[in-house]
Amino acid sequence: MTARRYHVLHETHYDYQQPVRESHQLMRLQPRDLPWQRCLQHQLRVTPEPARSQVFGDHFGNRIVAMHFEDAHAALHVRSECWVELSPRRLPDPAASPPWETVREALRYHAGRALAPDLLEATAFLFASTDVRVKRLFAEYAAPSFPSGRPLLAACDDLMRRIFTEFTFDPEATDVSTPLLEVFEKKRGVCQDFSHFMIACLRSLGLAARYVSGYLLTHPPPGGKRLIGADATHAWVSVFVPNAGWFDLDPTNAMWVDTEHITIGWGRDFSDISPLRGVILGGGAHAPRISVTVVPEEEFVELYSEAKLPGLDLLPRQG
Repeated sequence: MTARRYHVLHETHYDYQQPVRESHQLMRLQPRDLPWQRCLQHQLRVTPEPARSQVFGDHFGNRIVAMHFEDAHAALHVRSECWVELSPRRLPDPAASPPWETVREALRYHAGRALAPDLLEATAFLFASTDVRVKRLFAEYAAPSFPSGRPLLAACDDLMRRIFTEFTFDPEATDVSTPLLEVFEKKRGVCQDFSHFMIACLRSLGLAARYVSGYLLTHPPPGGKRLIGADATHAWVSVFVPNAGWFDLDPTNAMWVDTEHITIGWGRDFSDISPLRGVILGGGAHAPRISVTVVPEEEFVELYSEAKLPGLDLLPRQG
């Protein structure tokens, strides 16, 4: 397989019931540069103009743009546009990974034992976090996928496929604040819920798992056309294997992540890597309107030729 290039347009719009007098916003919208992924170009346009902005990296290495708005405004529009190039991933042989108990033991705390840097980094993803609980209930659900001696990635693959089979994708069943226990009870939700649940199962067994945020290339139905703004942000799971690194699984689609998933960043859960988060003074009731379009390079000109959207002048660099 050869590298693939994608154009991503991600727009977020807030209309406030009352004027916002002042606000601070944190934006995580630029895809990371990774061994298999290059962000060729990125452009961020925000209306109104912020009084000041700052770019920095968080604890996990994700790029954050912080903006401070000091003038009263009735709406906020954030438009992120980028070109990304993806190379085929190093997909694992699940049966060749170490037994899952061996990995759990390697990550377990032992007084006086110094951890290698990769193990030390992975320990940040062992514990409960804002949106992920560590509970015996989740370990019991995962247990049939993790019999004694089973290779870690084979067990994770089985758990992923069980979640895909036993849970129903339902955008109306949950929102960003729905507790994980409720998701488990209903067995309904969206990619954020399925990823949080799989991470909770893995951490409850003593394994390191992180939440990955990004975009997924969707495919129109046979004979249909790709629609502008019909996509959404996506989430999946990354599990740690000592001496091998992190491997990504998508429980929403029961697939190993490769050249159709674009990575923005990762954290312990959604709260660490939400695309847009802020604090406002005023505003009243409000809810965002979000549209995302992921389009392969070969479809870009045809899709946007009639739309004539302003600012769509980014072209992928060659080489």
